[in-house]
Amino acid sequence: MHQSSLQLMDDFFKTLNVNQSLTILDVGSLRVGWNDKTYRDLLLSCNWKYTGLDLSTGNNVDIVSSDLYHYPLDDNSFDIVISGQTLEHVAWPWEWIKELYRVLKPGGIVYIIAPSEGPIHYRPDCWRIKPDGMEALLKYAGFKDIETDVDLTNSKWRDCWGKAIKNNI
Repeated sequence: MHQSSLQLMDDFFKTLNVNQSLTILDVGSLRVGWNDKTYRDLLLSCNWKYTGLDLSTGNNVDIVSSDLYHYPLDDNSFDIVISGQTLEHVAWPWEWIKELYRVLKPGGIVYIIAPSEGPIHYRPDCWRIKPDGMEALLKYAGFKDIETDVDLTNSKWRDCWGKAIKNNI
């Protein structure tokens, strides 16, 4: 995980109530490099319940899904769904975003980070996401109170982030 993504996620975590008991799902959680930090590492001092989900077994993965677009999880399971440096590898992001919506509890928050620039890396590498594209995906899934922006301090990836809330049903 590159440093700017860790910083953006850490900034997001700091907006949450540390005294609240939260369940967090990290979609695309596999630790790729041997010395890479993960979003779980940012939560070591919290009592939040972190669950890492990926398509492969490995370090930082609690649940392995055989399908990128359908997770072995119940509807409305998590208070927070996060994903960083995964969206660009998803062939059909409009299907993927609906699955994040499905597993998020009503009133829950989704926070996604994806590069808006940068070289091709792990294959498949399908997309670079701009704030308007992130907003369109979040709206398509049914999220509300959408915020998006791009981190211009990172010259290589210029990470785009999106934050939104699942409608109360």
